[in-house]
Amino acid sequence: MWFLWEDGSFWILTGPWSRVAKDVAEDPNVALVVDTCDLGTGEVKQVVARGMAELLPYDRERGFRKLSRYMGEEVSSWDERFSGYLSERPDAQWLRLRPTTLTAHDLSYTPSSPPR
Repeated sequence: MWFLWEDGSFWILTGPWSRVAKDVAEDPNVALVVDTCDLGTGEVKQVVARGMAELLPYDRERGFRKLSRYMGEEVSSWDERFSGYLSERPDAQWLRLRPTTLTAHDLSYTPSSPPR
């Protein structure tokens, strides 16, 4: 799941194509896990965020900041499914999670030698 970390919150794009809005409406208490894994080095880092999520109206400036994080700032190279978020999207919403707890874990390991 793509996210933006901004203003002490995780921002996740959602809308009617996802169950996220319905699930948050039923129970806004959520947990989010962000992790990285490098199989070559065995480095595994994880952050667990917990808190109450809220749904907020979509704004395209934040949408650009989020999408350019993953696809670069050259909008002309974006797939049209994503460049459409630079116009008003009445069907889109932001899920904002302002964590009440953040926990970091180093789950790194020493990789075994490659098979011969």
